[in-house]
Amino acid sequence: MERLSRHPLRWCVFPLAAALACWLFGGADAPGQDRARLPSIEKATHKGYVEELTGTKVKFEMVAIPGGTYLMGSPPGEPGRSPDEGPQHPVTVRPFWIGKMEVTWDEYDLYWRKLPGARAPVTPADKAADAVTRPTPPYADETFGHGREGNPVLCITYHAATEYCRWLSAKTGKTYRLPTEAEWEWACRAGTTTAYSFGDDPARLGDYAWYEKNAEEVAHKVGQRKPNPWGLHDMHGNVAEWCLDHYLKDAYAKFPLDKATISPVLLPTWTRYSYAARGGSWADPAARLRSAARRGSEKDWLRRDPQRPQSIWWMTDADFVGFRVVRPVEEQENLKNLRSKMTRESPDS
Repeated sequence: MERLSRHPLRWCVFPLAAALACWLFGGADAPGQDRARLPSIEKATHKGYVEELTGTKVKFEMVAIPGGTYLMGSPPGEPGRSPDEGPQHPVTVRPFWIGKMEVTWDEYDLYWRKLPGARAPVTPADKAADAVTRPTPPYADETFGHGREGNPVLCITYHAATEYCRWLSAKTGKTYRLPTEAEWEWACRAGTTTAYSFGDDPARLGDYAWYEKNAEEVAHKVGQRKPNPWGLHDMHGNVAEWCLDHYLKDAYAKFPLDKATISPVLLPTWTRYSYAARGGSWADPAARLRSAARRGSEKDWLRRDPQRPQSIWWMTDADFVGFRVVRPVEEQENLKNLRSKMTRESPDS
């Protein structure tokens, strides 16, 4: 797998020229920002809870994440840094809940599979959930040998993840969706400013993550590694996690550096690519698992899909990507009633 490229800054000429070069290539500090005061974490007024899916034995835990302001992205000197992580820019995030674990097959199977003995929908919520479009049957083993019970769902498209969230919202009566990149990084960092939520030393990564050095080429059951400071498991590694945003390499260049952007999101369109995935996976080197590391989906993730047009539900060559859900305390206006616009006729870009 392609490794994250390094982005060394070796300016050794006049200070003004160096400052200008850093600005152009995403390495400049945010002017006017008192970096020592960030992150600024608000006091949480909401509490975590356990969501039990009615009519089943399946449940999952949601962790309360406070709102606050932080510097999104990575500093120019961070080892393993990629240019798409800069410039660092201040971002304000509203409070929300996020899944303590990645979504597992136990949860996802309730959405897309007709399980033996499953009862017909009775309640209005169950009927609404039953009306949500479901994935077409895959032509191969959808787990790709990674295991099912207790394991993270993988090989699913951005569209499939967003439709699952729509199903879950209908079934529970709550608003569930994918996290924005800003929400995801805020939750991953958990108040830290280091490369990882536990510090800067990748030698400690094995305690917190499944990645190329310890995963033995498979994803693992969720929650087996240590959590981050806010109690979230597998934010580093296991499977990379879909975010709500379209992915653009130069997205951060569009944000102001002298004031915080409130709840930024690059809204999805009807095109198939590219969408953001964060956190790195079982197949990745340490650099891809850093809190600021970004990745965009690619057409190669469907390379072996023989269908024409190719599936909008399953990714034959992305057994390293899954997702977790968030629930906003108060949804921002531009995300209300948001749903995937992707169809089989959607162009690649």
